Amino acid sequence: MAILQKHGKNSSPDLASLKENPADNFGAAGCQKKWAESSSHWPRPVARVWTVVLLLGTCLLYCARVAMPICAVTMAEKFQWTKRESGMVLGSFFWGYCFTQVIGGYMSDRVGGEKVMLLSAAAWGAMTAFTPILAHFCSQPIVSMTLARFLMGLLQGVHYPSLASLCSQKVVDSERGFLMSTVGSGSYLGTLVIGGAGSLMLDLYGWESVFYVAGLLSVLWAYCMWKYLLKGEGPIITLESLGSRGTQAKLTRRNWLRLFKQPSVCAVIVTHLCTASTFFTLLSWLPTFFKDTFPDAKGWVFNVIPWFVAIPSSLFSGCLSDHLISQGFDTASVRKLMQFFSMGVSSVFTLFLCGTTTFPTAVAFVSATMGLTTFSHSGVSVNVQDLAPSCAGALFGVMNTCGAFSGVIMVYLSGYLIEATGSWSSVFLLITVVNILGLSIFLAFAEARRVDIEGAKGRYHNMNI
Repeated sequence: MAILQKHGKNSSPDLASLKENPADNFGAAGCQKKWAESSSHWPRPVARVWTVVLLLGTCLLYCARVAMPICAVTMAEKFQWTKRESGMVLGSFFWGYCFTQVIGGYMSDRVGGEKVMLLSAAAWGAMTAFTPILAHFCSQPIVSMTLARFLMGLLQGVHYPSLASLCSQKVVDSERGFLMSTVGSGSYLGTLVIGGAGSLMLDLYGWESVFYVAGLLSVLWAYCMWKYLLKGEGPIITLESLGSRGTQAKLTRRNWLRLFKQPSVCAVIVTHLCTASTFFTLLSWLPTFFKDTFPDAKGWVFNVIPWFVAIPSSLFSGCLSDHLISQGFDTASVRKLMQFFSMGVSSVFTLFLCGTTTFPTAVAFVSATMGLTTFSHSGVSVNVQDLAPSCAGALFGVMNTCGAFSGVIMVYLSGYLIEATGSWSSVFLLITVVNILGLSIFLAFAEARRVDIEGAKGRYHNMNI
């Protein structure tokens, strides 16, 4: 009860200030009106429909993304790639992923995340379907596949910033943890689906079928979203809509610098960097790990079970975090608890993989690792909306850019370590060290209070970002 009262006292000055100084809070009355319109929440029935649609979209996003790691071993044998060349192809995705994060969040904050998400889905779905054609009709498959993965990264890079922007504008605070964890579970559902069905298609129809099916289903999802949710209207993104705040460019630069000086913002960025890089490394190399260590094992087992465990784990973390917050627990403490399970406890099981000798034990440890990693959806991933809801898309884009860049380094470095040491233990040790570093920073500096507002003579002004 004391915590609940404390939150009430902390929030009341902001509310009072907003009422007393409606124009100042947003720098201009026009900006205030625009933000008020964009922050209108979905009614509960509409929110449920969008949750299911976004869950399915994220599922298909990962079906398309993981198609290459699933087929990497077969493609490497066909095109005679070394481990380093395979690492280059897998890592090139993250180079493209780096470049569109911030612009994707920027566009989403201004024109709507659903429009940006729709356009990108149609593009990366088509690119996935055309991947086998590029591989067969190019004289240098290593070049065409590296370029194709780079373009896939560019196109998929806007998805999560758009999702963060959409959630911060359309979902009430007390339900964001559940929505983000539910939609986030789509990544594991997609990996599960492509791991199971993809492995079967790989064995029965060849690696090309995996890309064809994943790509065509993604394009179909984009069409249905446009037809039934957006009612066939848009997405229309104009230069005028993107530059509607162009007159405040100087304020934007100053306030971005002020935002990045906040320790809590830096902690979120660094922690997300560590979380994303370790997750991308596991996602890219686990199929190869099982193939190398247990060559007689069935692909559908290790490509399905870990992600099957991750789905209920992600949903549970969202329910748990929202329940704890509704019971009066400090929001920042709940975020830290979720991140402790995601990076701390999961690292214990990652270390166990260094001494694994049996296939069932390896599958169990990987399943525990991936299941616990999902708790980050209710930790650092949603914390950005606690800190800066007015620019959540752009800030999440910055976070994901850093995470994607580190993913490039980690995926390539892992391939180098495997070849240099001849052991997978070096990779798992690297993942553990990065996780512990990110967790330590988050526990020390993370907060849940808004930092996109600043105090000036007793009043609060919203930062025009």
